[in-house]
Amino acid sequence: MTTVAEPIIGSWYKDFENNLKFKVVAIDEKDDSIDVQYLNGDIGEYDSESWFSSTFDYIEAPEDWSTGYDEIETDDLGYTDTDEHKPNPEDVDLDDYLD
Repeated sequence: MTTVAEPIIGSWYKDFENNLKFKVVAIDEKDDSIDVQYLNGDIGEYDSESWFSSTFDYIEAPEDWSTGYDEIETDDLGYTDTDEHKPNPEDVDLDDYLD
């Protein structure tokens, strides 16, 4: 079985033959290289021929995907907003909410 999964930066894949999960982090068409980062944090590289002759398929991002990254900040996890939003009491006029 060979892969039909196109390499897409930021997408997660599983190598079913070797039971490895990884994310594509860069694609350089000029050098014909596809850079990946495995779930444990190791970096790897494939060329197009080896990519399409492998047993890769798309997967959802693993729940524990950040375990292989050193001291990752919450802001780096891909969430758009981690701040709490509370109204400033000076900006709230209760008369606006009363009938």
